[in-house]
Amino acid sequence: MKTPISIKRGTVAAVFIDLQEEHRQDRRYLVEGFEKILANVQRLQAAARGNHVPLYHWAYIVDLDKQDRPFHPVGDDGKSAFSDKSDPLTEICHEVAPSKGEALLVKAEASAFRTGAAARDLKSAGIEWLVMSGVWTEACIDASVKDAVAKGFRVLLVKDACGSGSAAMHQTGILNLANRLYGGAVTDTGGACRLLAGETVSVWQVEGSVPLRFTFDNAASLYADL
Repeated sequence: MKTPISIKRGTVAAVFIDLQEEHRQDRRYLVEGFEKILANVQRLQAAARGNHVPLYHWAYIVDLDKQDRPFHPVGDDGKSAFSDKSDPLTEICHEVAPSKGEALLVKAEASAFRTGAAARDLKSAGIEWLVMSGVWTEACIDASVKDAVAKGFRVLLVKDACGSGSAAMHQTGILNLANRLYGGAVTDTGGACRLLAGETVSVWQVEGSVPLRFTFDNAASLYADL
């Protein structure tokens, strides 16, 4: 259901997950509508910077020399099939890259919050809300959202600033998260920018147990209503 909320200044951070060049240049890992996603992320970043909200950027880097992954896909050269440490396409896309002084963190797994000090550092800085965007919705966004919630953060999931390999993958990924986003909310880029500016905005918040019983036929319309 839609509920009006506001976010107290000083308690929110903006989180950007895996907005790397491989998702628009590597034909194996293209994200559908990536240019539009990047444009929405630019709006979020401008709103965050303009309202003195800290920005945290993550990149997914695979180093098979240091990581024990017996089933990880590899290419003919023995390197990771995606996000390999030697691949220049792991660079953050230039238009959404960190500005001076903004945190750039590297993760070696899907979630930004499963391991490492990021969650602890954000908590110690008084952060309660994470405005989250990035790719892929059903993979690294899903894992990061769930781990953030488990660590006590409220997540504002920005649906049109996330994406995946297809609209169906993305939309069902958002719906699955919305069904269990306890303490958090789902909105679009416009709503998120207004919340970052201190306004009150009506957003989707889960009520009860798994209210979005979507089907192949109605998933897109339910997603549009979030």
